[in-house]
Amino acid sequence: MALSWLLLILLALAVIGFFAGRSRALASAGGNVRDLHSLPSYYGYNVALTALVPAVGVLIVWLLAQPMIVNSTVSGLIPDQAVPEGSERGLIMSEVRRVAYGLDGAVASGAMTETQARNGNADIEALTKTLKDAGQVLTQDITQPILVAAQKFRSMTSTGTVAMQVVVLALVLLGAAFAYVRTHKEFRARNVVEQGVLALLLLAASIAILTTIGIVLSMLFETMNFFQLHSWKDFFFGSTWAPNFRGGSELSILPLLWGTLYISVIALLVAVPIGLFAAIYLSEYASGVTRSIAKPLLEILAGIPTIVYGLFALLTVGPALVSMFGDGGMLGVGWMASSNAVLTAGLVMGIMLIPFVSSLSDDIINAVPQTMRDGSLGLGATHSETVRNVILPAALPGIVGAILLAASRAIGETMIVVMAAGAIAKFSGNPFEAMTTITTRIVSQLTGDTDFASPETLVAFALGLTLFIITLGLNIFALYIVRKYREQYE
Repeated sequence: MALSWLLLILLALAVIGFFAGRSRALASAGGNVRDLHSLPSYYGYNVALTALVPAVGVLIVWLLAQPMIVNSTVSGLIPDQAVPEGSERGLIMSEVRRVAYGLDGAVASGAMTETQARNGNADIEALTKTLKDAGQVLTQDITQPILVAAQKFRSMTSTGTVAMQVVVLALVLLGAAFAYVRTHKEFRARNVVEQGVLALLLLAASIAILTTIGIVLSMLFETMNFFQLHSWKDFFFGSTWAPNFRGGSELSILPLLWGTLYISVIALLVAVPIGLFAAIYLSEYASGVTRSIAKPLLEILAGIPTIVYGLFALLTVGPALVSMFGDGGMLGVGWMASSNAVLTAGLVMGIMLIPFVSSLSDDIINAVPQTMRDGSLGLGATHSETVRNVILPAALPGIVGAILLAASRAIGETMIVVMAAGAIAKFSGNPFEAMTTITTRIVSQLTGDTDFASPETLVAFALGLTLFIITLGLNIFALYIVRKYREQYE
């Protein structure tokens, strides 16, 4: 039974339970709704939720736990001599899963029978040929230990799936029966349903917190592994970034942090004035018609994928800057040798950040009480003087918060800097030179056939955790300022 069909059956049983619970409640009251403690629909919701929620909860936990248990068990069956020198058990397990899925596909397509797929003494060459002829992808030749492990993987997965279906269906039926039996006219169904919905809402609100904790812990453990292999002093206080998978790497975050902050500062120098002036115009000077057209058009920039900005930087902005500042350019200064430069990435990233600054600043300026505008105008100040001397100082805390949120967005940007900033980690103040950022190096260190036990790979987690702490600090500071502003005027 496919997972989609199982979910449909659960949903169908919950719907049936809803109508059954509703009917039983009405029957217990002799058809008189006024004799019921709660509305009839609450009794139906009680049966449906009691049947559905525990079953779905067990289903989710089972789907998460089963692969880990199966992988751990099957991995223990692979003898050490079956792991080639220079390889890892994890890579062998990847091939085991690939063979297991290949056997499933071959059986489903009729290329072999289930008995042939379970035959542990099958001819390896014939089996490999059969799988390849059936269109299954194999990255290496099948060996006897891999075949035995793949068959065990299939067996445990199949058994676990059947057991999951039986347990989940039994839970939904037992839950529906339990809720149906205790349904009567005096039952406080509304209270139970509201408490259940409150628990679901609390669970939904906790998912974001639990996800954040999971992300931090996963990066923290790998970062600890990194610092066991590489000196933390070199990472935080060194001056060179030179990874070498053959050994002897110098892995300092400072050159990467410099490139990240340099590009972010240029981006903010572009985004803050344009975004702030746009917000002042839209909130204070633009007519209703102009605002209704200009604001949505401006905010379209926020919906453009960053890969599109990267292509724009690579194909348009970079060559345009080279034609101006490069050798033989219009200015004839020869400052820029390549389109990959800090200035290219900073300009395009600044364009991307304009709607973040303008939209937040516009909302903050509009939140300034109208009485402050009226009082300034009543004292004889002009409109521009009111904006300059009253509105902007009053909105300044919120505007600063908006700028800090935009800064955290700039620091964490990846695609634009990957395509437009270059890949050179160095300290330089020349905006026409190529540099790299923390996010670019994270992508580089985790791309390709990497060994996750080497410091050159684990350094990506240390970089990610450091970047997370920086952006988290900026976000907390920005939210603190915005909250202080809102408390002042709400």
